[in-house]
Amino acid sequence: MSSKPLLEVRNLKKHFNLGGGKILKAVDNMNFTINRGETFGLVGESGCGKSTAGRTIIRLYEATDGEVMFGGENVHKLRGSKQQEFRRQMQMVFQDPYASLNPRMTVGNIIAEGIDIHSLSSGKARKERVFELLRAVGLNDEHANRFPHEFSGGQRQRIGIARALAIEPQFIIADEPISALDVSVQAQVVNLFKNLQKEHGLTYLFIAHDLAMVKHISDRIGVMYLGKLVEVTTANELYAKPLHPYTQSLLSAIPIPDPEIERTRERIILQGEIPSPLNPPSGCPFRTRCPKAMPECAASMPEFKEVEPGHFTACHLY
Repeated sequence: MSSKPLLEVRNLKKHFNLGGGKILKAVDNMNFTINRGETFGLVGESGCGKSTAGRTIIRLYEATDGEVMFGGENVHKLRGSKQQEFRRQMQMVFQDPYASLNPRMTVGNIIAEGIDIHSLSSGKARKERVFELLRAVGLNDEHANRFPHEFSGGQRQRIGIARALAIEPQFIIADEPISALDVSVQAQVVNLFKNLQKEHGLTYLFIAHDLAMVKHISDRIGVMYLGKLVEVTTANELYAKPLHPYTQSLLSAIPIPDPEIERTRERIILQGEIPSPLNPPSGCPFRTRCPKAMPECAASMPEFKEVEPGHFTACHLY
């Protein structure tokens, strides 16, 4: 791995103005890096802002503040041919394989859309490339002439992955790519992601709410709560030694296949509901549900800092 990260997210904010003086802080002051060839998992409960973070990084949303540096350039300042090149280098696999494919286009044309936009090939070469991509994701050449409604959810997600790969990007944002799929199909799709990463040297931002699956695919993991990153470290370290009380509660909910351990271990049940992102608590956003909350948690937002080598957290306990 090169010493300089491929992607750097610095103080990223994405706020939505809902009118009437209401501001929704979907992503608030986010900082992390992703190295070339790495998979960075981003996890958290539904509505915590992880999908918004992914969409702001790839510039489907414009950032309210902060920077997204990709290959040393600020993504949100790119224009013209540089912007076109960035669009080619970063692609997205969407959450819903039913909504993200155009029902009026054949699968071959869906996959080749990026090839056509970037004028990468035409005629026979284009057709061959489509067949090659279909085979790469475990589908057949004859699938190119069919329409999306003729496929299962898992197959549609494979088509979405083939479309993302078509223009040979360096970086793929996978936005909950397995949450709409059957459990039996989820493992196949995750293994497909891993194999494609090895073959093509890809870098991933893998967004999900299933911590067990994220551990299987990620090198490092960031945990989000109410628009903020609360912990970042390697996948193994996060499972062995979670520091933030929110991460600890998430991990305590994952069943362990050993009945002896399962019977004796402590479950951390969180009290209360997730606060509204329109009206978050003062100080640390997690304090209203945190079993270890202290007076200073209400007074100020803890700094997101490196507590141990490579292990970052935002908590007044450390």
